[in-house]
Amino acid sequence: MLVTLQSREDREPASRRRTKNILIVDDSESVRVATRLVIESCTDFRVCGEASHGVEAINKAQYLNPDVVIMDLAMPEMNGVEAANLLKKRIPKVQIVLFTVYDSISTSSVSAFGVTTVLSKNNGFEPLVDCLNGLPDPA
Repeated sequence: MLVTLQSREDREPASRRRTKNILIVDDSESVRVATRLVIESCTDFRVCGEASHGVEAINKAQYLNPDVVIMDLAMPEMNGVEAANLLKKRIPKVQIVLFTVYDSISTSSVSAFGVTTVLSKNNGFEPLVDCLNGLPDPA
């Protein structure tokens, strides 16, 4: 699969951009690796860590202080919505992108739990990169 990645360099001067630190949370190692490769190929993003389930994500986020968390929905120990809810309470500024294979989940159904947006893995990585580019820059 070939993904065309576009940074914001054409639209916004470098002096106004700040790199977004991203925590990837997925119980599938292959999904974490693929997501990391895509994100690290973009100049505006940096992967600050990975976790394989919600409990680990909460523990790591407290010391990594990510700007964005890309989180799977179905994971062992704690699912993505439960983890998003706790993360948002502990790190209110964090943006949470639920990246899931379940097409029936809508952003409106999970936004009350701290989820910023929901994207389907079935659509590949390009919508994820577009979403990350569209999130506000960290303060």
